Amino acid sequence: MLKLYAIYIKTRALYLAIIIALKITKFFKGAVFMRYALTILFILIFFKCSPANAELPPLIEVEDFFKNPEIAAFSISPDGLKLAYVKPYERRMNVYVREIATGIEKRITSATERDIAGFFWKGNNNIIYAQDFGGDENYHVYITDLTGSNTRDLTPFENVKAGVIDDLEEDPEHMLISMNKNNPEVFDVYRCELSTGELTLIASNPGNIVGWMTDHDGKLRAAFMTDGVNESFLYRQTESEDFKILMTTDFRDTFSPLMFDYDNKYMYVGSNLSRDKVAIYKFDPDENKILDLVFENDEVDVGHLLHSKKRKIITGVTYVTDKVQHKFFDKQREELQNTLDNFFPGLEVALADVDDDERKMIVRTYSDKTRGGYYLYDTFDNSISKLADLSSWLQPENMSSMKPIKFKSRDDLEIHGYLSLPVGVEAKNLPLVIIPHGGPSARDTWGFDSEAQLLTNRGVAVLQVNFRGSTGYGKKFWQSGFKQWGLKMQDDLTDGVLWAISEGIADKNRIAIYGGSYGGYAALAGAAFTPDLYTCAVSYVGPSNLFTLLESIPPYWKPFLEMEYEEIGDPEKDKDLLHAVSPVFHAENIKIPLLVAQGANDPRVNKAESDQIVEAVRKSGHEVIYLVKDNEGHGFHNEENRFDFYHELEKFFRKYLGSR
Repeated sequence: MLKLYAIYIKTRALYLAIIIALKITKFFKGAVFMRYALTILFILIFFKCSPANAELPPLIEVEDFFKNPEIAAFSISPDGLKLAYVKPYERRMNVYVREIATGIEKRITSATERDIAGFFWKGNNNIIYAQDFGGDENYHVYITDLTGSNTRDLTPFENVKAGVIDDLEEDPEHMLISMNKNNPEVFDVYRCELSTGELTLIASNPGNIVGWMTDHDGKLRAAFMTDGVNESFLYRQTESEDFKILMTTDFRDTFSPLMFDYDNKYMYVGSNLSRDKVAIYKFDPDENKILDLVFENDEVDVGHLLHSKKRKIITGVTYVTDKVQHKFFDKQREELQNTLDNFFPGLEVALADVDDDERKMIVRTYSDKTRGGYYLYDTFDNSISKLADLSSWLQPENMSSMKPIKFKSRDDLEIHGYLSLPVGVEAKNLPLVIIPHGGPSARDTWGFDSEAQLLTNRGVAVLQVNFRGSTGYGKKFWQSGFKQWGLKMQDDLTDGVLWAISEGIADKNRIAIYGGSYGGYAALAGAAFTPDLYTCAVSYVGPSNLFTLLESIPPYWKPFLEMEYEEIGDPEKDKDLLHAVSPVFHAENIKIPLLVAQGANDPRVNKAESDQIVEAVRKSGHEVIYLVKDNEGHGFHNEENRFDFYHELEKFFRKYLGSR
């Protein structure tokens, strides 16, 4: 169909060229040669400039951007003999296991309502996985063997959220599980006997512990406590001792233990105490003393260690500037990375998993133009074999680049972000969608983005801004977003749009704002507080009333409520502020077209948040498209629901932005 359309456009362009050329050359009646020459010239010019001759990529189906991968999330068994991964079964992502030597594959889970949320190997013969119910985020922990016929819920309690603290690799019969069975607001620690499912309470939460940490022997050695604003780090040498407080900090500061060293004596911590950016240090908990600086970066926070379990050493760190960066401390690990990079020039390469001998490794590749794939690398013979392409149906040459950008805010703050431009189109006077990230204590990163690729394929530029309040850029930048919802945080988005307009990239009359979670709030705020800037807006599971948002948080977020008040605003002390920046109270200003999408079971942003804004805008006499999915929570995870939403999004932007 696209080829037929292209032929029609070319023929039409040629026809118009001939007509215009003949009309003009009628003035050259006495110069036959001149008439023919000018006619040919006009034909060539018009044919060359024909829209069909622009190198536009084909129009790609919505489903191709958002359908489940054919296979993904590879993990290797500890003995290196088997692979586990997820594949669609009745449109839901389920766990399969394959023997590497024979290629024999077996599906071992049978989820039909929701995708398996995550899984890992427990020994060589069992898989542990998690699943919630209709998006309620009350995840249960399940175990199944490699036949798939002996599946059990290890946490079979109603209205309970559970997780794994330590899989106890050296103990084949047990795991440590956290669960809020006794108090929905906090999590206790249980030792689970896998053969029977028996749960033994080993650490009871007094009501203020918000995290637990084990050493390399699986001993519960550290905990994290809060009084709502201050955070304390608790430690003990042995499990027979009581925890003692080593350090208390304001939540605005970071002191985050990352892991014990392999002697279980010292710890590695990420800290920004007495500094702006988080750096990694070695820490002596027995002496309660920060020791050596391991690594720091002047531009961004650093908080992820690379290590070798087999060799029992720290091998390096990773951190994110515009893209993921590595710093290696170990020559062997650096040589491994160089080897893998040489296999895949032009792609980012990461280790996804290794076996216990660190001989066989799962390698993941990706870029901004491809989701990449998974490979099995054998260090013994330096061989690498492809396991899967994550989206082989999407060709990189048809995908847009994600370009890091930066600009100055109106108060002279440097703001970073990413710009994605349509392929085959001049970057001038384009329709533009700005997509604020969720969180807001998060950040956008470089890589393949399905939403950006869908929109650029439709001829729309996409701007993603790490506005103030985003994480990763230091303490000062993060804190500059406190109590700035709808204010300076929103100004950064506005300034990003104005930057794109001033650069000539964006058409000021075709600007949209779309986001999910906090990004959904920002979309509503943009529509309510800067209504002349935007042509239309889309809120996806976004809050509209900050009073009801803070009232309806999940019970296990209650220990953090005072921190939320500090970051967003206190409903009593900051009543005027919250009223001023809640879009629902300013719905009469929302006169641009609005699309709202919501999961009925959302525990974070209650459905009432979307109900309120839809009702208020409709009451003011303006139409809203409202899409609700009864079997979803904070975002649409089921494939058919994603398709429905993105088809609606595409149709919405085609109507109001004129996208192709």
